[in-house]
Amino acid sequence: MNKTAAEFIAKSTIKAADLEHRRKINFNIGKYNAAVPNGKKQFNNLLNTNQQAKNIKWNAIEHLDKYLLEFEEKITARGVKVIWAENANQALEAIGNICKEKNCKTVVKSKSMVTEEIHLNAFLEKKGIESVETDLGEYIQQLDNEPPYHIVTPAMHKSKEDVAKLFAEKLGVPNGLTPEELTQVARQTLRDKYVQAEVGITGANFVLADIGGIAITENEGNARLSCSMPKTHIVIAGIEKVLPSVNDLHLFWPLLSTYGTGQKVTVYNTIVTGAKQNGEVDGPEEMYVILLDNGRTNLLENTKVREALYCIRCGACLNACPVYKNIGGHTYATTYSGPIGKVITPYMQGMNEFKHLSYASSLCGNCTEVCPVKINIHELLIENRRESVLQSYSSIAERIAWKAWKKASLNRKMMNKGTGKLKNWVVNKLIKGWSKHRGDLNFSEKTFNEMWQAFRTDL
Repeated sequence: MNKTAAEFIAKSTIKAADLEHRRKINFNIGKYNAAVPNGKKQFNNLLNTNQQAKNIKWNAIEHLDKYLLEFEEKITARGVKVIWAENANQALEAIGNICKEKNCKTVVKSKSMVTEEIHLNAFLEKKGIESVETDLGEYIQQLDNEPPYHIVTPAMHKSKEDVAKLFAEKLGVPNGLTPEELTQVARQTLRDKYVQAEVGITGANFVLADIGGIAITENEGNARLSCSMPKTHIVIAGIEKVLPSVNDLHLFWPLLSTYGTGQKVTVYNTIVTGAKQNGEVDGPEEMYVILLDNGRTNLLENTKVREALYCIRCGACLNACPVYKNIGGHTYATTYSGPIGKVITPYMQGMNEFKHLSYASSLCGNCTEVCPVKINIHELLIENRRESVLQSYSSIAERIAWKAWKKASLNRKMMNKGTGKLKNWVVNKLIKGWSKHRGDLNFSEKTFNEMWQAFRTDL
């Protein structure tokens, strides 16, 4: 077992027994579970809507080269600089060069999982640049020096009392403030940062090929401020975020909001197609778009798991997953947690290092059931397990055990020969992993085949 897997098992063992953690996360997820069914009522035929969305994403991913080049052509025509980054280091280098050119001392950034993926804040800190998270949940996590806990709700694991205590410790405000008062404290602190910042960084919920634009979805307005107030706007987006047309947004914006939070549509939905143009008074003077691969083409190459790139990061599969709700987001030690994270992380960060995630699943299929674009997540987890074996990442002991099991199970005489006591010993004692967290199995003294033969003899 590698170090990453051992740490995951150790952390999950502790977290699964933490009843207070379970209470907090189930309370917060429960709010979404109550709201999502009401949000879905806006769709006349939900299954048809899901299938239509999947078809659009299939088209986008199957013709990714065409749509990305179309996007680049359209947006560069308005003066935007497009940078292609094969990995995190190239993306960070590009951002570092832009910040150096602009003599940047402060960056404001909106919520972006891609910036978490490349560890942008740590990079900027080493460069002596202040990087300020402007999404309230991300800001809370930044104050507590923690990564996001959830794709949609970064501070889901914290209660309002936890946040009040954190603000008192970090910002010097009185303890016990209400959520409204805490929001006002964050707002007053962050407003000054928008004015000071030389560079604003955002992600992109969708990359629109036909108009050369990016679509941003949010509930607080901080992304609009981050991309419009600083003189330079940097967008960083995974290459899978592309949609063929702006006309697809009438489907994807409601799907994203409904499956994520239960809203019919989020409060702010913005399309950005470039920096400030001639005759315009608002907006940045320059805009850059960084298109990040960072292992996504590994997924694209594998036709059996390629559909994982359809994900729109709504977080629905996390909210539905019994494993996530017991061990929490930080236990995964990856940017993308939950079921979809288990699928994509081994391809983005290494199968050998993260194959254990694909086994941390009940395979109940609830993640597949709630996915707005009908990704067969639980089947992809099985495929990942298969891939890890084909790539010889299973242990020698495991391979020997399965070969022995296969040989025995395909031989009727051997299956009948082993008594119940012998089978009990093999499963409960020899295969230690089974009984460690489960009750002992008790096999019958006779197999069904033996009992059937005896029954036929007695006739």
